[in-house]
Amino acid sequence: MASSSGTASSRTASPGEVPSGKASAVTVATGDGNGGGGRPAGAVARVRRQLPTSPWLFAAPGLLVVGIFILYPFVSTVVNAFTDRRTLIPGEFVGLANFRELLHDEMFWIGLRNSTLYVLGVVPALVLLPLLLALLVQKNIPGIAFFRSAFYTPVVASIVVVGLIWVWLLDERGLVNSLLEAIGVGRIGFLSDQWLLLLSAMTVTVWKGLGYYMIIYLAALANVPRELHEAAAVDGAGAVRRFLTVTVPAVRSTMVLVGALSSVAAFKVFSEVYLMAGPGGGPAGEDTTLVMLVQRTGTGLTGRVGYASAISVVVFVVTVALMLLVLRADRKEDA
Repeated sequence: MASSSGTASSRTASPGEVPSGKASAVTVATGDGNGGGGRPAGAVARVRRQLPTSPWLFAAPGLLVVGIFILYPFVSTVVNAFTDRRTLIPGEFVGLANFRELLHDEMFWIGLRNSTLYVLGVVPALVLLPLLLALLVQKNIPGIAFFRSAFYTPVVASIVVVGLIWVWLLDERGLVNSLLEAIGVGRIGFLSDQWLLLLSAMTVTVWKGLGYYMIIYLAALANVPRELHEAAAVDGAGAVRRFLTVTVPAVRSTMVLVGALSSVAAFKVFSEVYLMAGPGGGPAGEDTTLVMLVQRTGTGLTGRVGYASAISVVVFVVTVALMLLVLRADRKEDA
């Protein structure tokens, strides 16, 4: 009898049966049937309590960087625009005095004129030329990777290096003038004439930006259905006709994006003009841009930080207005 009872107590449970001694452990592991999902009820509660805060913990480092290096400088600039603060003097609230002074500042209007001309000269070129360049290099032919890399090289090059190279090329005794003199044309003051200097700086901006916007257009052209070009070719459309009726409509949204990006960058131009015209902004300061005026006015031991901040606010407002105009024009065309 003892052996039989021992055998009965130690027998193996059937597949669908749970031993009584392990019932409590199984219940804890699988939950109580109220949606535990195979985890203890306490663990589920803890996970649910952590969900609202966990995303913020992951985003905190990035938000901290944005707050320190973007939001705080922006708010500080707006506040300083309404004060007479200097580099070593906190300053006091002066209301709209800085903005009223802008209206009578000749250098401000010169900077606004040059920045506006820069947008008018650079943006059309950076919208159209990279598209044409992308059409040339989009075909998979032997050696095309070399040309793509060559066209993109100015983008990764330092703007300081690029500016110095062009200064050496366009200097009074540079390579370009030496060639012009050799063929009998004579030397041209690319860096001494007011308008030629501004045009030279625009050329550098376009040359450096071609490869960047070319990559954007290449991505857009890859999504244009080949059947559209084939159908247009069957209808007798030539290369120019297919470009105007197929390619341009297909990448129009990308052209709007390029126009918005290049217009903002052109209005805030600094490095190209600064390197080619010098800190003084060219002859008599006639090639000074608004960002150069901000740098010149707000730096140094006697820098007028409040006045420079007011110019910065104007630059911000104009760049936002440029983007809104481009986006509004795009919406009108869609309508």
